[in-house]
Amino acid sequence: MIDVKVILQDAEEHMQMAAMYLEDSLGRIRAGRANVSILDGVRVNSYGSMVPLNQVANLSTPDARTIAIRPWDKKAIKDIEKAIMDSDVGITPENNGEIIRLGFPQPTEERRKDLVKQCNKIGEKSKVEVRNVRSEIKEKLKKAIKDGLSEDSEKDAEEDLQKIHDRYIKKIDVLLEDKTKEIMTV
Repeated sequence: MIDVKVILQDAEEHMQMAAMYLEDSLGRIRAGRANVSILDGVRVNSYGSMVPLNQVANLSTPDARTIAIRPWDKKAIKDIEKAIMDSDVGITPENNGEIIRLGFPQPTEERRKDLVKQCNKIGEKSKVEVRNVRSEIKEKLKKAIKDGLSEDSEKDAEEDLQKIHDRYIKKIDVLLEDKTKEIMTV
């Protein structure tokens, strides 16, 4: 006999992971504004090992269009520049010997629309993942009836599952809506 609460908690956990993936992915998309989370995936060669950029330098945004990277070790400037160039950030770093600056150009209207489409694709993947979790759990519940779960319990569990599903789909929609506003704001 399966425990319905455990199955629903498992489903919620998977749906929450899909929403967190979306949030993380949207944070990496440039919206024309400088955001240090864009550099989260950048790894720098530091003393023979690859480490995240934020472990070898201080990252800040002095204004809306600039990220300033101040390395703790001045000798690391070349390695940091190389790591940024090799990453998918798409911005050429400028350095003055002490600070590396990344200047973000104002995106065109067409580029903004492309970014919104890109966000929506990622959002759709997250929604599909949430729906897949729902259908997997529904299958488990149907099989559980054969193993002795009452039909009333199964129906109640399906209703609870649908509520969890709806909550995460709504959360994904809100995340996409917020990111779209951020991108389309000039």
